[in-house]
Amino acid sequence: MKSITSRRIASIALAACLFGTACATPVQKQPDAAAIVADPSRPEGDRALDASRHPAELLAFLNIRTGDTVADIWPGDYWDRLFADAVGPTGKVYATHLADADEAEHHTTPPAGSMPLAGHPNVVVAVTRASSFSLPSKADVIWFRQNYHDLYDKFMGPADVPAFNKAVFQELKPGGRFVIIDHSAPDGSGLASTETTHRIDAAVVKADMAAAGFKFVGESNVLRNPADDRTKLVFDPSVRGKTDQFVYVFQRP
Repeated sequence: MKSITSRRIASIALAACLFGTACATPVQKQPDAAAIVADPSRPEGDRALDASRHPAELLAFLNIRTGDTVADIWPGDYWDRLFADAVGPTGKVYATHLADADEAEHHTTPPAGSMPLAGHPNVVVAVTRASSFSLPSKADVIWFRQNYHDLYDKFMGPADVPAFNKAVFQELKPGGRFVIIDHSAPDGSGLASTETTHRIDAAVVKADMAAAGFKFVGESNVLRNPADDRTKLVFDPSVRGKTDQFVYVFQRP
């Protein structure tokens, strides 16, 4: 009788779990961004860039949680290592390559599913195309740093930007965030600078996101530089690494 009762209790518990009424779900915590950045095991080359990139402030601003999925478009090892530490072993970072961009620049696209960062097995390569953007699974955060303007440039075709933005929208979980950082062009200049100085009018980005269904939910001024007049090439030695940049967060409702 005792064994039957035990099995019955176990069956009831399993049923309750399956229907979501009695199972404890892992608590997602916001990691200590300052501690992640201060980790002495980070590569020396990464730490040398911290003063200009403000990683602790941006990680805290993004509100990334343990267990989250983050996609980094046109990925960089610097941020992917930080994201990997922020989401932890239960999270995932997609180092997301746009195959059409790599082909145009004659780069070799890493194979999908490969793990590009030693010591960070939660970082995996995803390969997609701009106009049909897709990820292996839905993301909590999609991060696009300093390259949104390139979607409008000749080497990208240019890309079908509205299709790209709508696809990004679909690849986010409800409530997920699309973070765009880019070099500011003069207000009202539209797309005039994307090919020349590699900048974009922030108003264009906001309009693009609204057209795709996103809601603008926040910005950070940590990368703003009022001393930059926004007219110089971003690689000009006088402004390289210290251009005026906007940090916008758009949310899928």
